[in-house]
Amino acid sequence: MKRLIKALRGVAYTVIPAELALVVCLLAGVRPPAAAVTATEAAMLLLLLAEAAVFVRLRRQGHSNRSAVRELVPESVLRLIGHELKLMWSVVLWAGRRRHGVGDGDQAFGHARDQAAMIFGFAFVCVVETIGMSYLLSDWPVVHAIVLVLDVYTVVFIIGLHAASVTRPHVLSADVLRLRQAGHVDVRIPLERIDSASYELLFTHDKKEDDVLNVPVGAQTSLTLRLSEPVTAVGLLGKRREVSTVRLHADDSRALLKSLKQARSALSPPSDRPV
Repeated sequence: MKRLIKALRGVAYTVIPAELALVVCLLAGVRPPAAAVTATEAAMLLLLLAEAAVFVRLRRQGHSNRSAVRELVPESVLRLIGHELKLMWSVVLWAGRRRHGVGDGDQAFGHARDQAAMIFGFAFVCVVETIGMSYLLSDWPVVHAIVLVLDVYTVVFIIGLHAASVTRPHVLSADVLRLRQAGHVDVRIPLERIDSASYELLFTHDKKEDDVLNVPVGAQTSLTLRLSEPVTAVGLLGKRREVSTVRLHADDSRALLKSLKQARSALSPPSDRPV
């Protein structure tokens, strides 16, 4: 079964990009050769049928729907798709003035303020570029259509990054501190594992420290947490590592530090470690 799944993944890495290229050509008004269209669609249909057959077989072996999909699709691909969906959904939440993952009794601490100007600056530059490229490529409709789609998606992506930062704040509950950054960082730290917490404003971070997780906003972190036991941090593509020091930033870092002290002191039994 593992060999079959590996073979299907190899075929998918070839067929799916070909299908996407075909869709882009059709949207741009380009008519590919009939033989190419037929071959691509036939390969895509066979791939889907084979994937469906393997999915059914995995379900019969006791896998849940989610675990069967994870067996068929590489984790890095699933995480990239999930990241894109999180950004798009965050735009909807932002428009509706709603937040994600903040329950009753939880304290939310925003972290989008110090990078908002930079994000909107990037978005403005991309909009200007979109207008300029649209004018320059007006005599090449195919290239114009492809570049326009890419430019518009880039603008939406940048807005999604900011929306995700706004709608996914850091969350402090009775026993867990949840640290987030846009749609790609989501780490839960049990309060009992926090050995010390301090206000420490840093603008440079050593990326070679394997046991340190830096979650900067606007290239700065302002709180440093040292843990008595490591927690697992998962990267965008699924890479996992154990971290014992976490540096983060919040719009009001001192308020977060104060609330963190109060939450730790309220633990039962109370912790005797300094904060």
